[in-house]
Amino acid sequence: MLDYDKEADAYDVTRGGEPRAAAAADAVLGLIPAQTRRLLDVGCGTGIVTRRLAAARPATRVWGADLTYGMARMAAVRLPGAVVLADGRALPFPDGGFDAVTSVWLLHLLDRPEDVRAVVAECARVLRPGGVYVTTVDKAAAHDVGSDIDAVLAPRPRRPAPDAAPLVESYAAARLLHPAGQARFPGRGQGRSPRRTAADLRRGWFTLLPPGDPLTERFAARLEVLPDQELPRPDPVFRVRAFRKAG
Repeated sequence: MLDYDKEADAYDVTRGGEPRAAAAADAVLGLIPAQTRRLLDVGCGTGIVTRRLAAARPATRVWGADLTYGMARMAAVRLPGAVVLADGRALPFPDGGFDAVTSVWLLHLLDRPEDVRAVVAECARVLRPGGVYVTTVDKAAAHDVGSDIDAVLAPRPRRPAPDAAPLVESYAAARLLHPAGQARFPGRGQGRSPRRTAADLRRGWFTLLPPGDPLTERFAARLEVLPDQELPRPDPVFRVRAFRKAG
């Protein structure tokens, strides 16, 4: 996994920046009831999406929580006094304290099913009865857009997706969270080019392909002979799911 303390300063620039954040926030907001007054964004990262959630709903008090100091430090600049350094598996908030809880691009980062289950359980715990939990799912699959880059990378080893929609739905159901809607949004500016993808491989961005590994280098070399090395292929399209807590 990437060191997100080191990645924090360049994170937004390398992940689509404000256009991608705007698309994500719009999709999430479309699933959050207008009467929401207290919202918690778990795994808020740099706060680039969280800030947009707060700006779009001035009557809603928005908090952010992130495990990584570098990310939380940047989020705190965007949302002064509203960001806490916290593990999503053990949130420092009381039961039922929020009308809505979100986790955008978080669950796919967790290595073990029990960690994903724990985050979903905590989001459900701090959510009031009738409240809504919104999360992204199937993140890795979103990047497979049918391009020549995908064809080169197709044989690579992959870990099972920890944020696969059926798994997340089962974890949610176990905590009395029931499906309440879904949406899609483009990862603006995240279309892969061959040169950038080869560099990302060598940086360790692809799970099970560590930097310097001979297999990593073979995939990178195949990418480097593709045409239009600087041309981004189509943007990924991300999926968002909403769940309502029974009660």
